[in-house]
Amino acid sequence: MFYLSFFADDSQLLASATPSGVADVCHKLECCVSAVHDWCTRRRLQLNPGKTEVIWFGSSATLDSLADTDVTICLDQAVIHPSDCVRDLGVLLDNSLYMRQHIAKVASTCFFHLRRLRKLRRVLDLQSRKRLVCAFILTRIDYCNAVLANLPDTALAPLQQVLHAAPRFVAAIGPRHHVTPTLISLHWLHVRQRITYKLCTMMHSVFYDQAPSYI
Repeated sequence: MFYLSFFADDSQLLASATPSGVADVCHKLECCVSAVHDWCTRRRLQLNPGKTEVIWFGSSATLDSLADTDVTICLDQAVIHPSDCVRDLGVLLDNSLYMRQHIAKVASTCFFHLRRLRKLRRVLDLQSRKRLVCAFILTRIDYCNAVLANLPDTALAPLQQVLHAAPRFVAAIGPRHHVTPTLISLHWLHVRQRITYKLCTMMHSVFYDQAPSYI
């Protein structure tokens, strides 16, 4: 079964297959991509092969079984080789869905902004520091965090480290002070709790018909 999704200038094709049916899926993908390319050409739109990516998701054993299989896709005389990680609406998806690259990128970006904000700490009051952290840090931690559900604590540890550093900046406390009382006073949940809250909010909207139909 194939799914075609459009996000502004981003078109996506999704298909599922067993390891024995990979070759057939590759052929169908090529035909579908070729049809999309022709459709775009007739409307003076360009489907850029240089920006087109292919990724195969699966367990480590399944991906290893594809090592000797041709899983490339041809598009307008260009051969597209599978990637280990792709960006989808700002989320980095790796082929095993461990989300390590995405978590590492978010944590790195958050710490970068925290270092910049620390230079302004002496001229900012408590409420200003809180608003800045909510704008630059918490929004990045919460963005699409539903895809991190059921990941082990070791995988979420970099984000939890960010959530420990952020209240230290807001409350101007040292590294030896316990951060939990500050988190409670700020009403900030831990990373796993934030993920659960996001999922509960989405399911509440679905249950009461307040969510988009595709959800």
